[in-house]
Amino acid sequence: MKYYLGIDIGTTSSKAVAFSETGQVVGDCSFPYQMHHPQTGWSEQDPEIIFTAVVNAINKVVLTLAPHLPIFISFSAAMHSLIAVDEKGKPLTQCIIWADNRSDLIAQKLRATEEGEQFYHSTGVPIHSMSPLCKLLWLRENAPEIFKTAFKFIGIKEFIFYKFFSQFVVDTSIASATGLLNSKSLQWDEEILNYVSITADRLSTVVSTKAIFRDHTFNGLTNIKEVPFVVGASDGALSNLGTGATGKAMAITIGTSGAARMIISQPKTDAGMRTFCYHLKDDLYVAGGANNNGAVVLQWLKESLLEAKEDYDELFEKAKVIKPGSDDLLFLPYILGERAPIWNANAKGVFFGLNVQHTKAHMVRASLEGVIFSMYSIISILAQQHEVSELHGSGGFAKSPLWVQMLADISGLKVLVSDTVESSALGAVMLGAEALGIETILKFNIISTYEPDGKNHQVYQKQFEKFERLYQLLKGEMVNEEMRKG
Repeated sequence: MKYYLGIDIGTTSSKAVAFSETGQVVGDCSFPYQMHHPQTGWSEQDPEIIFTAVVNAINKVVLTLAPHLPIFISFSAAMHSLIAVDEKGKPLTQCIIWADNRSDLIAQKLRATEEGEQFYHSTGVPIHSMSPLCKLLWLRENAPEIFKTAFKFIGIKEFIFYKFFSQFVVDTSIASATGLLNSKSLQWDEEILNYVSITADRLSTVVSTKAIFRDHTFNGLTNIKEVPFVVGASDGALSNLGTGATGKAMAITIGTSGAARMIISQPKTDAGMRTFCYHLKDDLYVAGGANNNGAVVLQWLKESLLEAKEDYDELFEKAKVIKPGSDDLLFLPYILGERAPIWNANAKGVFFGLNVQHTKAHMVRASLEGVIFSMYSIISILAQQHEVSELHGSGGFAKSPLWVQMLADISGLKVLVSDTVESSALGAVMLGAEALGIETILKFNIISTYEPDGKNHQVYQKQFEKFERLYQLLKGEMVNEEMRKG
């Protein structure tokens, strides 16, 4: 039996997913790990634990499918992580992940300067605390000894590949999300490195997303010494491939957080610095925006605010009977601050328009709508810059017909949902097959289609305009107090 192994190094777990030649999952394994918050605004993980999870996932799938071995192994990984390491690859810090906000003040100040604007247009990475650029500036100011003595500054995939091959390498997709890589040359940007006070030799060697590595030096992998490893790309970019969101299709993912992404043929930035543009492969890039507040909003609403005894299905049924627009109740869903398109770590959640007629069901529906309004604010920016024919939905929200129909009605676009659950791992396998020149018939199947309702779209357009006005009116009251004093 032939199979290909895709590895998805995520925020909450690492997965190994084996795909047949037609893209069917024939084996999978996932190992979870924790996120740590040693101080307010900090989000870290132990890189050694993540590496062990990757090794265990690979070994479990390979042993399960023995005596058959994977034709190749290809990698997807979350973006924006930063680890300081010594010459032997030993971590000097924890893995500081995308959700870490310790550099928020640094990011806000840099974003407001001409240099910040220039850096954004050079790299395609919004100036925000998620980016390794801002994390490095924080280390320079707050951990100068580590900043001075670290041999390399790397991300989690680089750490794992170093453990496997004793080489510090980074693919152009992950590198393009650091805020340090020039999006046109796909090399480290010397002007930005000078600003940060580091040299290129303190970063990994940049390689193609289709770079192939053989003969790993790590003894803990089972029976795969001869299996080629493809470095792969970032999880978001590969998810587009895995869901079929190419050409004029836009991928919409809403899990705990959310993202909207389009594959484009050349790097393009936004005059308002609201969206990102990362490299995928060859001449292809991914433009889009990621937000913080997806299904986590519903979890907070159910467990913390409403303390509801109903399960999620029951709450959705209640919301279903409320008409679109929630009887003029609006919700700004920024309970975790926000990334795209407002880039405000201090943004807050707001219910607006409550009156005596509103019920629990109204609050649930308004929350669902608020999450989609936030996503639509990204979609509408991308649609102004690129022709969009349809949306491809994935993530936990795609299991709810009510929520997906809301996306169709608010956006005014058809929404397709495929049966691909592990889209990033499948995307990694598709890229790996291309790298090795393997002809495959890997495919995804569309299992449902949602057409927009014209009348509902008109209602939602008015609500969305109010949604955006409301944030503009309130954002001055969401300022970080330290920034206000400054």
